Amino acid sequence: MVVEESAVRRGGRFGRILIVALLLVVLLGGLWTWFSLSWAYSEGERAGVLQKFSSKGWICKTYEGELAQYVVGGVAPQIWYFSTRDDKLAQQLSSAVGDQIRLHYTEHRGVPTNCFAETPYFAESFTRMQR
Repeated sequence: MVVEESAVRRGGRFGRILIVALLLVVLLGGLWTWFSLSWAYSEGERAGVLQKFSSKGWICKTYEGELAQYVVGGVAPQIWYFSTRDDKLAQQLSSAVGDQIRLHYTEHRGVPTNCFAETPYFAESFTRMQR
């Protein structure tokens, strides 16, 4: 009878340790996600023609865009990919496809999943340029 009680206690202790470890992993993952999305590694501006803007994803819908950066006329452009999480900005960018724009962005490295964006570059705002 004493042996059975100690086996039950050890099994209960292992279960509690496992639950605490799992909760700790989930908590650390949540903190890392919050940190990587709220702290910008870098920020800057890029200019070019907004070539494509779309909503993508099977489960996690994200807004993704392509900015064609022309260095010299007649030379193939460099394509720069970016994302945005702001619905209002996404609507404005969608109406600017084909226009020359200047895009302000922040870079967020280490975001643990593609549910937030496919790229580390998040568009914050933009202005249309005069041609």
